[in-house]
Amino acid sequence: MPACDNANFVQTQTALGRMSFVPEIALHLASAVTPIWQATEVWLAERDMDPPFWAFAWPGGQALARYVLDNPASVAGRRVLDFAAGCGIAGIACALACAASVEAAEIDRLARAAIALNAAANGVSVAVPDANIVGADCRWDVILCGDVCYEAPMTAHIMPWLRRMAREATVWVADPGRAYLPSHGLSAFASYRVPTTLELEDRTERIVTLYRLGF
Repeated sequence: MPACDNANFVQTQTALGRMSFVPEIALHLASAVTPIWQATEVWLAERDMDPPFWAFAWPGGQALARYVLDNPASVAGRRVLDFAAGCGIAGIACALACAASVEAAEIDRLARAAIALNAAANGVSVAVPDANIVGADCRWDVILCGDVCYEAPMTAHIMPWLRRMAREATVWVADPGRAYLPSHGLSAFASYRVPTTLELEDRTERIVTLYRLGF
């Protein structure tokens, strides 16, 4: 699907809105009135689409965004990576907080289109690389990881690289209680109660802890 078609798809399948926990940021999101909310696995498979994780502001990303907006000095003037960025909410928060540069990395082409649209909706610049950056050399000062430990294969794939990045950069992991969060090398520094929905989670709020990752 060409880039322009990706953007058109995101726009037609979502609605521009704001989350109550981070009202400063506008996002193209799925809701009860948008088609993607009601999409089935068959519908997605017919279109060669991954599940639309990019169409939701997940608790980890919201918590990172909230922390950054409340503590802008933590990223101001620094080079930031929003890793596995989803809708890009954490990276957009960093851009609003005057980061020197922001990259938002996603392997899903529709997520990349959504991030670009969301950045434009908030009047900020966020670079969206096409390549899978896992394994890349470190070119960032701060790396944000929102809710990335939800599956064992994903965690095993990314954590060795993130620990290498932690030798040169500050790496934050925001976790809402997922099963595959590593049991060592994490230092908690903030915690939030983030509202969610029963359509996405098994409860109406998640306690999200922000950790600094060590190596």
